[in-house]
Amino acid sequence: MPLSSEKKPTLLLVDDDAIIADSLEYVLSEEYNVERACDRPSSFALIDNMADSPTLALVDLGLPPNTHRPDEGLAVIRKISQRHPSTRVLVLSGQDNKKHVFQAKEDGAVDFISKPCDIAEIKVRLKKQVIAGGGDSGHDDIEGIVGSSEEIELLRMQIRQIADSPYPVLIEGESGSGKEVTARSLHRCSSRKQEPFLTLNCAAFNGELLESQLFGHVKGAFTGASDTKKGFFEEAGSGTLMLDEVADLPLDLQAKLLRVLEDGEYYRLGETQSRHSSARVLAATNKDIGAAIRQGQFREDLYHRLSVLTVRVPSLNERDGDKYELLTYFMQQVADQVATFQLDEEALTLWNNYAFPGNVRELRNIIIRLSAKYPGQTIKPEVLKREMSGLRRHDSKPAGANWLKDAMHDSAFDLDRLLRTVEKEAIELAMREHHGNVSKAAEMLGINRTTLYGRMDRLEDTE
Repeated sequence: MPLSSEKKPTLLLVDDDAIIADSLEYVLSEEYNVERACDRPSSFALIDNMADSPTLALVDLGLPPNTHRPDEGLAVIRKISQRHPSTRVLVLSGQDNKKHVFQAKEDGAVDFISKPCDIAEIKVRLKKQVIAGGGDSGHDDIEGIVGSSEEIELLRMQIRQIADSPYPVLIEGESGSGKEVTARSLHRCSSRKQEPFLTLNCAAFNGELLESQLFGHVKGAFTGASDTKKGFFEEAGSGTLMLDEVADLPLDLQAKLLRVLEDGEYYRLGETQSRHSSARVLAATNKDIGAAIRQGQFREDLYHRLSVLTVRVPSLNERDGDKYELLTYFMQQVADQVATFQLDEEALTLWNNYAFPGNVRELRNIIIRLSAKYPGQTIKPEVLKREMSGLRRHDSKPAGANWLKDAMHDSAFDLDRLLRTVEKEAIELAMREHHGNVSKAAEMLGINRTTLYGRMDRLEDTE
């Protein structure tokens, strides 16, 4: 039966295989208004010209010019998530290895359907997402903020209260606690929800390149500027611009950001004519801005402009009872790809007592690793401990001086696994210390950036 609605939902279908696309459009057009694109350029044009956000998108990863890689399809998913954040994106692709599935979900997909797939299954999965997107749970507008603790309920209340305010919001919280999810929820709950939502990590770029990312540049503005380029303020339009790690913004750019916040005025690099931004600015940081101000690293007047409204995202350790709820939530997210694991009683106690120094991000990553390594199995405490990368480092009882000798006497000792674990933890720690800046992390580790990229790829392939 068709979905019961006065107006059929819109489905954006992105697939370069004309036979598959024709068949899907024929079967699905009874229940959906199907809009089609066959590659990244045509899908981008369609996405930008849609007055209303499509309810659903069904995207193939293997798009031209290189249909054997997922890059083009992932770019389409990111574009949909930025331009139409309320759209629920499903992937329909034969490129269904673990790495591609997880990357698609990281980029904004809510489901992954492997080709070939029965059309009846596709229809069921699409309908499930229509119901999820239009449900009456009261939390759909703040999807991703999971939990029932007082702290998380307070966060939801604050989001609803200030979502439609035109003023900037400073989002504070520890790394991995959910600051970007909070920013997306503020956007979705606002009257700007049909406008773009863009995120720029201020720690990922340096100097001139960061200024270009923010404000754009004209051709010839600096070495390598071969074309005129719009900046994030211009691309955001009347939508929302999230400035992540704003405390890492250089002082000269802080002055230019302050001017945008005060009167909306900015200049492209190499241009003398001012431009105007009407984007709402959200800023996030896990640093102590007060200390940065005292050290002369952050402008006090900019801080006061950014923090007209302030939201603090609680750390996971402050959220009593939410660890189990998050466990269930993320297990359900990966259940379509692998058989769900279970924690035995002792492992569940360990789970609820663990500090999760990496917050929700660490919790989610542990679930992903357990799902990939132990599908359908019951996890015991000794297995769970090995996956909790921060357990030994943050435990209140440091390991004894003979921990290596003790470990070597264990019948399950594996030197290669130990070395991989140490290398992985060192890389993750360096990346956290420098907020994802690969160059700075490589410098901390005493290797060059190319070597670090290679080691990260190798470790990912061995998981």
